[in-house]
Amino acid sequence: MEKKFNQLCVWPGTLLEENQIPDFINFFKEEMGVRVEYKTTLITKPDLDENGNEEPETGGRHDVFFYIHDEDIPLFAVPRLSLGVRWWEDVISYNENSSHLYPQEFIQDNPPTW
Repeated sequence: MEKKFNQLCVWPGTLLEENQIPDFINFFKEEMGVRVEYKTTLITKPDLDENGNEEPETGGRHDVFFYIHDEDIPLFAVPRLSLGVRWWEDVISYNENSSHLYPQEFIQDNPPTW
């Protein structure tokens, strides 16, 4: 069976309790007309300075990870920006390279799709 949810998205700074996941999924369906599949919420590690040292009083942000249905990507690509939702590939790319914020195991288990 072909997987229909392949594009991983990151919604930085979003608090989502376990009991709110159905409402989260429903929000995207009703407000944006797209199908999503919740993956997880991660708490970010601290930022790093130019020497690779952790910056005090950073980190601890809750980032929600979810998949968008393959067929809904064109509908979601532009409207997601108003919410601050990012493609996973953009978050861990060389341009931004925020990969240090997340556990390496998570990054290895979720390689870029493009």
